[in-house]
Amino acid sequence: MKLQLDTSNKTPVFQQIVDQIHFAINTGELSPGDKLPSIRTIASKNGLAINTVAKALRQLEFRGVIEARDRSAFIVSQKSDISRYQARGVSSDKTEVHHVVDNLDSGIFPHAFCKITEDYLGGDPEKCNVIHADGSGTKSIIAYLHYKETGDPTVFHGIAQDSIVMNLDDLLCVGVKGRILISNTINRNALNCGGDVVAALIEGSEQFLAELRHWGVNIFPGGGETADVGDLTGTVIVDTCAVSVMRKSEVITGEQIKPGLAIVGLSSTGQASYEQKENSGIGSNGLTSARHDMLSRYYAEIYPESYDANVSENLIYCGPYRLEDPIPNSTLSAGEALLSPTRSYAPVVYKLLEICPDQIAGFIHCSGGAQTKCLKFGQQVHFIKDNLFPTPAVFSAIQKASGTEWKEMYQVFNMGHRMEIYCPQTAVDEVISIANSFRIDARQIGHTETSSQAGNHLSLHHENHVFEY
Repeated sequence: MKLQLDTSNKTPVFQQIVDQIHFAINTGELSPGDKLPSIRTIASKNGLAINTVAKALRQLEFRGVIEARDRSAFIVSQKSDISRYQARGVSSDKTEVHHVVDNLDSGIFPHAFCKITEDYLGGDPEKCNVIHADGSGTKSIIAYLHYKETGDPTVFHGIAQDSIVMNLDDLLCVGVKGRILISNTINRNALNCGGDVVAALIEGSEQFLAELRHWGVNIFPGGGETADVGDLTGTVIVDTCAVSVMRKSEVITGEQIKPGLAIVGLSSTGQASYEQKENSGIGSNGLTSARHDMLSRYYAEIYPESYDANVSENLIYCGPYRLEDPIPNSTLSAGEALLSPTRSYAPVVYKLLEICPDQIAGFIHCSGGAQTKCLKFGQQVHFIKDNLFPTPAVFSAIQKASGTEWKEMYQVFNMGHRMEIYCPQTAVDEVISIANSFRIDARQIGHTETSSQAGNHLSLHHENHVFEY
């Protein structure tokens, strides 16, 4: 394969390398298993710096279209299911991260949903510490677009909630129900996001924490940091860190997720008794794809600071919608659906742990990895999800706009339920009743069996298809 590089082209040279090699793979000029020339060889033949070529090949490796064989040699990947999500520089399962962290100390309960350590804060041998960090991700960029279009900074109230919930609901999965202390970090480009954005984020955080405390969740602000980092972001990034102390005897260790359990899903849509408006169900995962697949080219032209110029142009804001446009089969506009604040299930989980704690084998928050998140928990478990909720309108709109395969949709988006409760079949009705008392729809979406394969296995039923993961 010969590269045709044009240094006068507005497209950076490394991106030209990425595009041409990816195109050669897609068209069959390069076949699975073919070896690429070394980084040094490509650089020498084309008069390029080694770092330029290395950067291009790293991006192709992240997309999954090539695989490293040693420090400088790559082959065309044997895989054929490269996703749109991965092509945009994001990963639904963070495989490359797990390659590193899976070899680190996994804490005192290695199968738990969150890492749990000894009580380094208090020194009590009967207690443990749980600390968690996450954020609202690229959902903040959609809020930024809305803010720029309307001048309304209060849209960031929901982003503050998103960042908090992505931590809080992970903590719920290990049984945290005591005091939680949080700290927020806001990284912004001060030229694009003024003080009104920072004020709205702080105000939104304080309001949401007060609402949670009203519903019995003992969560409190512990300060934070605001940094002006225009070199790192064109818009704004909102992250949160949460910490709690709990008794070791109360930890949900994850070891009870076994064959023979029912799986109850809690709907991500509708309006819970503790919510102020209808929830589309979008959550805070998959928003890179949702943003680009739903929103029109208009936003790329007007707000170039809102996307990564390294990503192929045909994957940037390639959808049919403006923020104010309605989406089919919904009362919400595209902007309202994509910005719908991430629902916390804390009031429901607290009630479950109060009324029937002995019936709960485990919780799984379907965040990164979405409906395949369960594969990380239990041993030799076959997860069968054969009674899922109907696909919410926002996800149907994303799928139709993008043409994304349904199998990938379930790996990126929650698709209708974002919290799973694993319990005996005899407890299903009580779990559903408790969820319903908060006006949250719930149903048994599946069950677990012993896996006949090596490791865990998921069979997910969608219409007339069964997807295997």
